This record gives sequence, structure tokens and C-alpha cells, in this order.
Amino acid sequence: MPTTETAPALDLTYIRSQFPALAQTVNGHPAAFLDGPGGTQVPQCVIDAIAGYLRRDNANTGGSYATSRRTDAMIAEARAAMADFLNCGADEIVFGPNMTTLTYAMSRAIGRELEIGDEVVVTRLDHDANVSPWLQRAGDRGATVRWAGIHDNDCTLDLADLASKINSKTKLVAVGYASNAVGTINPVKEIVQLAHSVGALAYIDAVHYGPHGLIDVKALDCDFLVCSTYKFFGPHMGVLFGKSEHLQRLRPYKVRPNTNAIPNRWEWGTLNHEGIAGIAACVEYIADIGRSARPEINSPDAGTSGVSKRRRAIEAAYEVIHEHERALLERMMVGLEEIPGIKIYGITDPARFPERCATLAVRIKNHTPLELATKLGERGFFTWDGNYYALNLTEHLDIEKSGGFLRIGLVHYNTAEEVDRLLAALHEIVGR
Repeated sequence: MPTTETAPALDLTYIRSQFPALAQTVNGHPAAFLDGPGGTQVPQCVIDAIAGYLRRDNANTGGSYATSRRTDAMIAEARAAMADFLNCGADEIVFGPNMTTLTYAMSRAIGRELEIGDEVVVTRLDHDANVSPWLQRAGDRGATVRWAGIHDNDCTLDLADLASKINSKTKLVAVGYASNAVGTINPVKEIVQLAHSVGALAYIDAVHYGPHGLIDVKALDCDFLVCSTYKFFGPHMGVLFGKSEHLQRLRPYKVRPNTNAIPNRWEWGTLNHEGIAGIAACVEYIADIGRSARPEINSPDAGTSGVSKRRRAIEAAYEVIHEHERALLERMMVGLEEIPGIKIYGITDPARFPERCATLAVRIKNHTPLELATKLGERGFFTWDGNYYALNLTEHLDIEKSGGFLRIGLVHYNTAEEVDRLLAALHEIVGR
């Protein structure tokens, strides 16, 4: 195994102590949560924020009394926290149930402007939540959908093919920041530039990238970016960033009494207030990792040049998260390659690991993904089998009918010891 050790700045013992779920056992085995791509566990601070809101402040918004005013203030703070997380304005943050629901709602509004002859570009690497809404809305409006292909050998986007599909008729390019199935990180900034070169909108699905890498929508210059907080240690909710000019110009489908002011015109009915309280807490949890790694962020003169202290802390957090996950990925990759009959999908060359996150999709000869996931689950390893809604990818690779992939997802609370135990368990299962 590689000798790379966890980055000293990441106190893994302290990190893990904040997640109550990690202490569970299954059939006498310590639970190893390797299911992060489907949803991460939550730290105690998020649990406390959700419970605390329900215990003290539960009310609807806009009322002339204490709990309603505290609810308004809490939502404003959560919006500011997510604005720091994504590096945008607070009025560019829209809360919703999940990325899929938000994308369907936005596709209806953007779809108002689609006409016969217009084109939308999607990719075969993406989660279907950034494909089906555009397929269906384009179909409603008589627009054409163009598909960008992939390189089968490493499951990366074929950028030349993508560029060839973007032309003067293109109105929107929908692409993922990272593949939730095989871990590929796409060159999103380059893709946004391609879209903008023809006047098209760029719609980015950052759900899978959220726990692994820093997101900066200003640097990307994307028009929209969506993520789900339950993928980065928060509650089951979604968040949409939209450039303010788009949120103001586009016409949402909404009830008449709802305000026309942004971002609230894109939020209908009563929001999940307790979940929003949890969002603020999960952003603070990530920022605290950065504050621990770089205590100078807390100094009185920090946070200059228009960058908040919390944003600086988030940036520092992702530096140490990246180091830790990179070490785990290298350890896992070397061990997986020693398992007889295994096929690893995606990038396997360590020199190219900056192009992927620590999410691995595999198949092992003579063992279905479901069989592997079941046997691992009995030993306390939580992994996923199937297509994870990356249906176009599994169909393209011709593995959908045979069960898709076994997916192993690593995040910053996972350990080298868990990696080693998983590899030993796979050797035992395959050897029988």
C-alpha cells in the first residue's frame, strides 16, 4: 500500500467524533460508510441546528412576532452561508427540496424561451436529473437535443465531440461538475466558455462535486449551478445558484401572492425551515475544518479584499479535504488493482487523479454488483450497486442489464483503515 499519510491539518479523530452515525456496528463489524455519493452522514452540529429550530423557533415567515422574525433571520443567515460556500450573492441562492426538483422548475422557466429549431446539449456522463428535465422540456417546445459522447476507456467527456455539438442554435448546455458514478471531474470552466461563445446558458450539476472540491461560481462564470446539501454533510435539501440577471429576467411558474423579488420568487409555498437551519450548520461545519487547519483566518485582519472570513475558511477546508481524499484514493486504487477479475471504470492513472474525485465504480468477474454490495453490507461496508441514475452511462457501457456498477465512495471522514478492511473483504468474497 502507498505510505502517504493523512494530511496533518485534518484531525480525523476529532472529525469522526462529530458524526454519531459512524459509531454504529453491523453484525459485530464496525460500520464503514462508503455510500457518500448517495448521501453523506451529518455532524452533531447539523442535528442540533435542525432540532433546535423545531424546539424553539418553528414558525412561518413574515409574521409580526418573535419566532417568525427569528425564522426570517435564520433563512437570511443560511442564504448568506450558502453564498459564501458558492462565492455568489445571497440574492442568487434559491432553496428547494433537492437538485432534481429545482432543475425541473428551472427547466420550465428556461423552456418558455425555447422554440422550434433551438438546441440543447446534454452528455452521456451525467446523472439523469440534468438530462431528463431538458429532454422533456425540449420535446414540449419542439427543440432539438444533442448528446455529447464520452471516451469509453476512462469515462471522460469527449470535449471535441461536445464542442462540435455547440453552435449558433444552442440555447443551453447542461453538464455535471463531477460524475456521481465514476468520479470524473469535468473541465467545467472550459465548457461554460464554449456555451457562452454562442450565447448559450450553462447549467451545472455540482451535486457530486460538493463534498470533494471548492466551488466558485464567479470563477466558473456559469449561469446556473445546483447542488444538494445532503451530499455535503447537511439535510436532504437542494440549493440553486442563478445569476441575478437570469433570476430577474426569467419568469417562474408560481402562485400569484408570491413576491416578484429574487430569490423568493423562485421559492413556492412554505420552505423546509428546519432543513434550512441545517444548511447553515453544515456550511459552518465545513468552515470550521478550515479554521482548525489555518487558525490565522480567525485573526482580526483576515477577510480582506472583499472575501469573507467564512469563505476563506471554506477554501482552507477543501485544501485539507483534498489532501486526505487523494491519499485514500491512491490507497484504494492500488488495492483494487490487486483483486482478481476486477474492472475499474474511470481514470486509474495516479498522475491524472486531479481529474477525478474519490468515487470508484467497479465490476468483478463472476460477481454481480448486487451480490458484492450485499455481501459487503453483511460485513458492515455500506456501498451502492446499480446505475445511481447515471442511466445513460450504464446503457452506453452496456452494463445496465447486468446490474450496473459497484460504487465505493470516499469522503473526508473515511479512514485508511476502512480502505484496508474493505479490500480484505473483497479479497475474501472473490476468493470463495
